[in-house]
Amino acid sequence: MTISAKLAAFFSIVFATVCLGFAITGFTSLGDITDLQQASDARGFAWFWSFLAGVGVVSGLLSWWMAHPKAEHEDG
Repeated sequence: MTISAKLAAFFSIVFATVCLGFAITGFTSLGDITDLQQASDARGFAWFWSFLAGVGVVSGLLSWWMAHPKAEHEDG
């Protein structure tokens, strides 16, 4: 099975969006946590999902870049 570069870019952006949703949920729930150890773990969880979202964005951008070859303009 072959996945095109455009489809890979689309899946990467969807993956990044889902990961970013988990990260935002993690960061917004930090105010409700009173235990310091639990808050530290939740912060690490949120940063991990933020990292995964970044990986998804970079992967999507690279796939999109590979799908659209650079048009070479020749002068004259």
